[in-house]
Amino acid sequence: MGVVDPEFIAVVPARFGSTRLPGKPLLEIAGEPMIAHVWRRACQSRAGRVVVATDDVRIQEAMLPYGAEVVMTRSDHPSGTDRLAEVAEQLGLSDEALVVNVQGDEPLIPPVLIDQVAMRLSEDPDAAIATLAEPIGDVETLFNANVVKVVRSLQGRALYFSRAPIPWDREQFKVQPGLLETDAWLRHIGIYAYRASFLTAYRDLAPSSLEQLEQLEQLRALQHGYAIQVALASTMNPPGVDTPEDLARVRALLANESKGESE
Repeated sequence: MGVVDPEFIAVVPARFGSTRLPGKPLLEIAGEPMIAHVWRRACQSRAGRVVVATDDVRIQEAMLPYGAEVVMTRSDHPSGTDRLAEVAEQLGLSDEALVVNVQGDEPLIPPVLIDQVAMRLSEDPDAAIATLAEPIGDVETLFNANVVKVVRSLQGRALYFSRAPIPWDREQFKVQPGLLETDAWLRHIGIYAYRASFLTAYRDLAPSSLEQLEQLEQLRALQHGYAIQVALASTMNPPGVDTPEDLARVRALLANESKGESE
């Protein structure tokens, strides 16, 4: 008997406010708003339903011509997970439903990764969350505090997430970091699959000390005892859009892609 694809919903949160890139979801890339590119990639996954979740009517109006399902949410959510919890409530999802959070600033995300994270959560019934990671191959990335690292157990469960270079090679790093051993150092990829029951419970979880120290939302779940499955990404995930430089790079990539298809 073959593997049965799990049923899941893909939710694309799109918040208009952004410190570095105001109105980020509506920034134009290859003639379309960025959120449209993300939505289309989510639609190319095996999700049974794709929903854009936003607190701004401008994003809703931009996506309606595409035929996208848009859910309007409150604007005062302290985190993206809280916004997803509201979406799950509005949609009346069962506790067993799987919800994949596809970041609204990932216009190049491979649809296969959306499928993979849903499958990983489906395969581990005791996990509340699943996410992905990829090997770190260079020292600069390992020591970059903007890159989130993850350490996992032999069963693939997350042990800890940090902005610090974990695990620490006590002997080699005393001299200087050299070549990095494959898979020993992992970069966290910010795509998550949740059980709807966890999203409901999350709103009542107090912010944790580790979460506040590292400024990493997933540490709240981990410190409260929820299991997080971490799979190695089946393909490379291109960087998202956080800065004007990122936007220029993605615009160039998609422009070249469109040019190649037209030739």
